Order: sequence, then structure tokens, then C-alpha cells
Amino acid sequence: MSLAVLHSRALVGMDAPEVVVEVHLANGLPSFTIVGLPEAEVRESKDRVRAALQTARFDFPARRITVNLAPADLPKESGRYDLPIALGILAASGQIPASQLDHYEVAGELALTGELRAIRGALAMTHKASRSGRAFILPHDSASEASLVGDAVVLPAKSLLEVCAHLAGHTLLGQHEVTELPGAADYPDFDEVKGQLQAKRALEIAAAGGHSLLMSGPPGTGKSMLAVRFPGILPAMTEEEALESAAIQSLNGAFRHEAWRKRPYRAPHHTASGVALVGGGGIPRPGEISLAHHGVLFLDELPEFDRRVLEVLREPMESGHITISRAARQADFPARFQLIAAMNPCPCGYLGHFNGKCRCTPDQVARYKAKISGPLLDRIDMHIEVPALSEDELVSAASGERSAVIRQRVEAARTMQLKRQGKANFLLGSKEVDALCQPDVAGQALLRQAIQRLNLSARAYQRILKVARSIADLAGVEQIAPMHIAEAVQYRRFEG
Repeated sequence: MSLAVLHSRALVGMDAPEVVVEVHLANGLPSFTIVGLPEAEVRESKDRVRAALQTARFDFPARRITVNLAPADLPKESGRYDLPIALGILAASGQIPASQLDHYEVAGELALTGELRAIRGALAMTHKASRSGRAFILPHDSASEASLVGDAVVLPAKSLLEVCAHLAGHTLLGQHEVTELPGAADYPDFDEVKGQLQAKRALEIAAAGGHSLLMSGPPGTGKSMLAVRFPGILPAMTEEEALESAAIQSLNGAFRHEAWRKRPYRAPHHTASGVALVGGGGIPRPGEISLAHHGVLFLDELPEFDRRVLEVLREPMESGHITISRAARQADFPARFQLIAAMNPCPCGYLGHFNGKCRCTPDQVARYKAKISGPLLDRIDMHIEVPALSEDELVSAASGERSAVIRQRVEAARTMQLKRQGKANFLLGSKEVDALCQPDVAGQALLRQAIQRLNLSARAYQRILKVARSIADLAGVEQIAPMHIAEAVQYRRFEG
């Protein structure tokens, strides 16, 4: 036959729409044309496919070859279409049987030797392929992540010849065996941090309720150490959370099998652009906030970030997703990250330090803090001071609770939240806050005083109640008391 039809997948944000690869051979002067809105990588597949077929000792038809990637209005990118195009040419020219092609979806980049190279987004594509009822043929190096989709039939191959032998019925490809998944994630431990009991307490509350947190203090007080260890006290990831996180890493080709069910931790440099932070590009890719989905986004030296870059965080912090819009396409990425930020108290960093080094004027300090906008600060649930350590604390051995002990309390508090409302406290809406986070009479009186004296916004008021709810959950009590309100208010006293 002179026409072959195969099935593959594209990537549009987190979605993987089906792409039908149609290959037609016609009489006329030899030519090789790919249509269907191919990007440069896809157009270059003509040379890779030609060399791979010839290296594998197949005949490359000296005919007019037309490859159509449908739907025509969906942009096609990357080298994942090399394998379906090569198989389509072989099937259309009668070199392999075409009767079984409809039972498979195919993706893979070809080396000039005919070997198959790993592809980006294998997890997202496999998830969609499993819903279509077809088996998925893909490169062997991408099979580990693809097999994380429990109900998928994954057939890994190392070369074009192995796929052809399978389709011809000579040597069948075996379904990928799910390898033993990594054990518990290994994080740096909290007991390595000297002192800073108040900061550790605040981070425990933030972990229990999923709250964002800003640490302010002089250099060398342990802010970065605390942030790096924070994922180690978060509750273990659920199967759904782990799959979503792994799928996003797969879109960037950064998924590692050993990182399965490990909370992502992203710490972009303060020179990062807005596109690097939220995602974008001509072909939209996820940014740092999406790569930190169900994990931690740590922004060190917060005032050193460009103000316009920081402002793009405001909507994702509220909505939990980001939409990248371009003239020809639109892509949605999840971005349910937990923000942990750190900053110095002044330009030199030593304001309030016991050594008296700071010579910054009040005007310089005010300008420095004003680099962070009020609306962004208002969206950060908790603000804490991380003071310099005393001499005694510095020379003494590090001591304190291990991360595993803190995580047990955090998981107990999170279990209470899931049982009560089905989600973490930071996700509560306005009506849910009114119903589930109301303190007793004494607590309400204390909250009224805080609103009056601190000029709290409606958002700050609700965030205080959510933090107080998390504090009460850590204590294992249902009724929010004045002591819980007082501690929550303490975490909002930031002089911006």
C-alpha cells in the first residue's frame, strides 16, 4: 500500500493531544515533505529518518513522500515524531506490515544509527495513551517514567530494528517491568541547625497548614539551611501528587526515577527572569513555580529580584496554576507551590545585629524593604525574624528535634485537616474560614484589637485565621483559643 497511518502524541502544556501521522508515497520526482505545522526540529527529522533507515539496511523509497501531522492547526515540535515517520515510510512502502499499526501509539527520536533516544514528556503522553486503549511504543530510556502510569501498557525499544521486528511478529517487545520504586526521600535534617527555635516552630506551622513564609535576618543566621531542610518535614506525597509532579518534571526532560515521591525543591537565582519563574517561550514550557508544584519554591535575597518578576507570583499564589498565552497558542500549568522566602533586614544586612555593624540610614532601609510590594507581602502568610546566634549557641553542638519527629506532628495535623475539610488549611475559601476557623469569644476580642492596631487587610485577617487553625491543629484541638490567635498575629507583624 502507498498510505500508512500511525498514532502519536503532542505536548501542549500538561495536555498530550493525539497526533495522527499519515505517510503517503506517490509517483514523481523523489522528494520528502512534512506538513502539519512542523517546527524546525520536526522538519529536520527528514535527514535523521533517511540516515536511520539506510543505516538499518532498509530501502529508502525514491518516490514522492508526503508526511501529514494532523490536526494541521496544532504546532508540532521536538524529535518525538522521528519513529512514527520512519515506521510510516516502511509500512507505506510494504517493508513492514501495516495491519497492527492502529493498536499502538509511537514516539521516539532517532539517532543516525537507528538507535532510539529518550524523549521529553513521556509520562504525560503515556497517561493519555493509556486512556485510548493503545499500547505505547517508546525509547527504552523513557520507559521508567512512563511505567509510573499504573494502567499503561509500555513497550520499550532500543532501536528502530526492534520496533520493526515486533510489528513484523518476529521478536515481540516485552512490556516494561516496573522497577522497584525508591524508598523514603532523604532530606537534610533539622537537627543540624543550631538554635533558631522560633524559626523552626514557624516552619513547622507552615508545613502543617501549607502556608507561605518570609524569613528576615542578618547573613549567616541559617535562613538557607532552614529552607533546604523544610521539605523534610512536609507530609509524604500522595500517589496523585507524585504523578502530577513527575509529569511536570518530564515536560522539561528533568525527571529522575530516584526522585519519585520526593517533594521538589526549587531555588532560582535572583537574576532569574519572569519567564524563567512562571514559564513561557515560543513553545510554552513550565517555569520554576510549576516545577515546584507540590513542593517548595525558595527565593533567597527576595528584594534583589526584579520587582516586575516578583509581581508575577501574585496570581499563581492565589490560584495554584498559571496560564501562558501566546498569539497562536495557550498552555496551562499547575503551580501549587509553597513559597519560602528569605531577605536581609537592610542593604548591608546587619540591622539589629548585636555587633552594631549597620550604618544604613532609615531612608535606605525603607527603600530596601519597599522593593517588595505591599500586595505581595500581604499574600505571604507568615513573616518571621531569624536573629543572629549568640556566642554560646555558635560554639555549642547542634541539637534539637530530628526532621522525622517534626514530620510526625505535621502529618497528624494534616490528617485532622483532611478529615475535617478534605484539604489543607491554606486552601480554605472565605466561607470555609468563617465556618471552620472562628475563635472563641476571647480570641475574637484579641483579633479585633489586632485588626485595629495593625491595620490588617481582609486578606491578612483571613490568613491569620488560617494560621491560627493550623496552630490549633498542631496542638490537636478543634477550638481556636486566644493563645493560637496571639501566635498567628505575631507572624503578621512585618514592618514593610
